[in-house]
Amino acid sequence: MRLRPWAVWAAGLAAYIVAVLHRSSIGVAGLDAQERFGVGAGALAVFAVLQLLVYAALQIPVGLLLDRFGSMRLVVAGALVMVSGQVLMAVTDGMGGAITARILVGAGDAMTFISVLRLVPHWFPARQVPVLSQLTGIVGQAGQVLSAVPLAAVLAGPGWTPAFLGAAAAGVLVAIVALAALRDTPEHRINNGDSMSWQRLGTDLGSSWRHPGTRLGLWAHFTTQFTGTVFALMWGVPFLVAGQGLSRATAGVLLTVFVVTGMAAGPILGLLTQRHPLRRSWLVLGIVAINMTAWAVVIAWPGRAPLPLLVALVVALGLGGPGSMIGFDFARSFNPPSRLGTATGVVNVGGFTASLVTIQLIGLILDYRTGGSNDYHIDDFRVAMSVQFLVAAAGVVGILRSRHLTRRHVAAEKAGLAPAYAAKVS
Repeated sequence: MRLRPWAVWAAGLAAYIVAVLHRSSIGVAGLDAQERFGVGAGALAVFAVLQLLVYAALQIPVGLLLDRFGSMRLVVAGALVMVSGQVLMAVTDGMGGAITARILVGAGDAMTFISVLRLVPHWFPARQVPVLSQLTGIVGQAGQVLSAVPLAAVLAGPGWTPAFLGAAAAGVLVAIVALAALRDTPEHRINNGDSMSWQRLGTDLGSSWRHPGTRLGLWAHFTTQFTGTVFALMWGVPFLVAGQGLSRATAGVLLTVFVVTGMAAGPILGLLTQRHPLRRSWLVLGIVAINMTAWAVVIAWPGRAPLPLLVALVVALGLGGPGSMIGFDFARSFNPPSRLGTATGVVNVGGFTASLVTIQLIGLILDYRTGGSNDYHIDDFRVAMSVQFLVAAAGVVGILRSRHLTRRHVAAEKAGLAPAYAAKVS
């Protein structure tokens, strides 16, 4: 019985790893996609933007479904939806089919992460939840390594169709594993929540949103996650190859460094979150400062940046993934278990909304500067990547405002002036 929680977690984690592979596959294949579909940077960004738009738009509905139907059914359904998207991407040669494929990937991806994250508090003691939540998010990023190395190698060798069919086959495998191994709770293989009326759905969503602690989680996720997602999902490889003049192999190694950094930092940030719950927002703000400082130095560097500086950049960006997990810890702290899926979905909207806006803005700026061609210069990327500072500034304002409201709300709860459900303050 002691091994059962780890087996359940491992099955869910495998599903999430493959979901990240599907999610990030278009970034690795970005230059190949431009050639296959004959499109510029702005049109290429539509793939990722629509995928993220669907992902973000479905977070709250999926969170509500998660509270009702449990993790196992959503993980399996998500895996199969992503498989259908990757099969379509493998065989299509038109923009319409490719866009539909990425929408399917975004929809299946939306069902996966928060469903796996929901398993952790059901199967492990509360003291382990922050660390295991970090591990879930960070080990899952191994999917980026699968896209940056083996998927990229298949793209460069056998080609487009075998690469995406191979990704689809991995999705079928994890769907089978999830169906066989996942259990929603130690007591039930499938744990149905209470039937939900429209009134109940609105009540749960409204209660989650009205608590400023949930909004603090959303803004924390918004600000820490977006720049790494933009880099890994869409513009990292074009920036490194077309802008900085690196080979694809070197760019793949840097993406691997990005993932490994997050995997190494995740447990440390999880322990810090567990031991210093009153300083969680300061951890978030510190990570944002590191990310933006690294980008400022790279963008300001005259000419192409030296390789050590690009390594420092991807290391800094690697902190964003585990930093964004602190947002989910805010959701857990300030919401009862009955609406945890809903609150987690609200938080998860943050980073992906910021990411899709930034991805599209970068694509539009690149198209404007190059006239829609793929002939990029480092100065084009300097201007385009600078839009990230505006997005980060908006997120920091959101963090500071919601942190103030959260602390005031918690004080009111302690004084008996507000309904109480808060485990810790920020």
